[in-house]
Amino acid sequence: MNDAPTVYLDHAATTPMVDVAVEAMTRQLRDVGNASSLHASGRRARRVVEESRESVAHALGCRPGEVVFTSGGTEADNLALKGLFWQRRSAAPGRTRIVTSAIEHHAVLDPLAWLAEHEAADVVLAEVDADGRLDLDAVRRTVEESADRIALLSVMWANNEVGTLQPLDDVVDLGATHGIPVHADAVQALGVVPVDFVASRLDALSLSGHKIGGPQGVGALVVRREVELTPLLHGGGQERDVRSGTLDVPAIAGFAAAVEFAARRQADHAARLDELRQRLVGAVSAAVPDAVLNGAAGDRLPGIAHFTFPGCEGDSLLMLLDARGIECSTGSACSAGVPQPSHVLLAMGRDPETARSSLRFSLGHTSTEADVDALGAAIGPCVERARAAWT
Repeated sequence: MNDAPTVYLDHAATTPMVDVAVEAMTRQLRDVGNASSLHASGRRARRVVEESRESVAHALGCRPGEVVFTSGGTEADNLALKGLFWQRRSAAPGRTRIVTSAIEHHAVLDPLAWLAEHEAADVVLAEVDADGRLDLDAVRRTVEESADRIALLSVMWANNEVGTLQPLDDVVDLGATHGIPVHADAVQALGVVPVDFVASRLDALSLSGHKIGGPQGVGALVVRREVELTPLLHGGGQERDVRSGTLDVPAIAGFAAAVEFAARRQADHAARLDELRQRLVGAVSAAVPDAVLNGAAGDRLPGIAHFTFPGCEGDSLLMLLDARGIECSTGSACSAGVPQPSHVLLAMGRDPETARSSLRFSLGHTSTEADVDALGAAIGPCVERARAAWT
């Protein structure tokens, strides 16, 4: 049995809660109060929610009324995509096209597939280059050819597997020129790159608590007040009548504390992650010289290093590392356990065998040089064993 401490290198899947979030959440757990009730306990709970909303808005550079609390990034994406599509189509029945990238998270791709199957949406998956960067020319052609038919554009801020940042400014410019709303999934971006809602000029932005050191099961959709959405949930009319449901006051308090903390320390945190990533890339490359680093060299998230290991099955290599107490991922945790090649790598032009031979190492606030060094010591022998099993 391996008694060594766990080396956790899967922060892009989820990251440990930060102390300020634990403390903020814990303070509320024993208090009773429905934030929609009119008595004193309800008013106290409402005050916590609204103060949290103001804190999130301040950290993100938006108005408090633009913050809609959700159960996480997946719900925020679904609300943005379906809500915008239905609202835009109801105003103009010919608006049935949605343009997105081929490398979106499944929290975007799967709702769009559902809209295509059940609501006759025409979903266009724009191509990306070999580094995972959106083909802007292709998007521009699509928009210019069919602007009056497009309900919305949705492009992630940064890719969750290879870390490549997307050219959102250009996408927003394109949307503004043709009067098309733009949504971005910023779940991986918040806390590691500057995220300012007003400066981004986006119409809607999805966030998740557990990626930034907050609790699981809470997130937000930031949506401009001027943008109308058709609700997914109907009930008590909470959250601007956009997202009904009793609010989880402790989770919202923890989420707000994590957002504020992540925004305040973003620059220092990113610099530390980048240094650790450089050390990790160097260690892996030294131990496995033919390993291939995927993603953009420059415009990328500072804490993600995604490698292809030729001659290895990614799942086998992951389990060999796990047996040594080193935890990483073959890609998105939401599709883990399913033996299929990464749709992100396939979209980047990799063949299926290459796409199945890859691992993502992602760093976070608890990562240390010792974690990186442990990976450097283990990766060579594990790759050798995985290659022997492959043959």
